[in-house]
Amino acid sequence: MMRIGELARQTGVPEKTIRYYEQVGLLPPPQRMENNYRLYTPEIVDRLRFVVSARRLGLSLREIAAILALNDRGEVTCGEMLATLDHQIAAVEHRITELQTLRAQLIELRRRGQDVAIPWTDCICAAVRDWTAQETT
Repeated sequence: MMRIGELARQTGVPEKTIRYYEQVGLLPPPQRMENNYRLYTPEIVDRLRFVVSARRLGLSLREIAAILALNDRGEVTCGEMLATLDHQIAAVEHRITELQTLRAQLIELRRRGQDVAIPWTDCICAAVRDWTAQETT
């Protein structure tokens, strides 16, 4: 058994984050000592590492909770994990496309801004102002 400080040291997760993950149900409520200090079993280290790794991969807390709930019920989680990863891959590919479009727009604005112009009439600031208006209409 270990207290929250030891769990934080072993996993690199701040105590505040551990408490939050307990609050939202990703970690089970810990046992308590007589002085109300939290006590964790060694198994919680792997669960917390899973949560942290899944977050780094961009999974939402809801997605992580769904996988953990299956695990807690003794169900096989591999199918859910694969489906979640497929969803995340699609989201990343969509974001890459958006970023490539944004990059092209920035390059075009930068190219336009090289010309000497009248401030706020036909300068780069005016182009940025007008570009936003063009893109949202």
